[in-house]
Amino acid sequence: MQHRPSFQVAVVIDRRRQPNAWEAWGFRIAEVVIDEGGFGDSPRTLRDDGALAQRLHPGLTVTLHRDEAEGYYLNLTSGAPVWFVMWRIDDEDPSLAWPELVTLSYNEAGRLLDAQERVDNLPLPGEVCAMLQAFVAAHYQPEPKRRRRPVSFKAPDQR
Repeated sequence: MQHRPSFQVAVVIDRRRQPNAWEAWGFRIAEVVIDEGGFGDSPRTLRDDGALAQRLHPGLTVTLHRDEAEGYYLNLTSGAPVWFVMWRIDDEDPSLAWPELVTLSYNEAGRLLDAQERVDNLPLPGEVCAMLQAFVAAHYQPEPKRRRRPVSFKAPDQR
């Protein structure tokens, strides 16, 4: 069995009442923090004044996979590495939202966006960047570039 590095995070989601004339509730991912076990195991409200509420969602696992190394590399080399958080709004109670997944892979976030999921990002702290950089250095091998022969040099049956 292969060892896959993983760690726990907690996500804070802000909920704003009537952010505009067309929505009853507006949500944004406010923060992603490393969860060292002190947040408990169930979501809880940190603040709610009627207009703005903050809920903490602990216990989300971020696991690094070797086959996502290219996505981690793209995230790190983007100039501003980020957490990617996929989240959902409850169909029956639109005043509730929760995070489903937190990833560090640019490619995985792209696949989620292609599937019409909500994905937001937040800046990645330096210690997580360093850990991700070490993982990428150990597991990412860029594909060698191949020279493409012009079509005019290929045999007619290979065009």
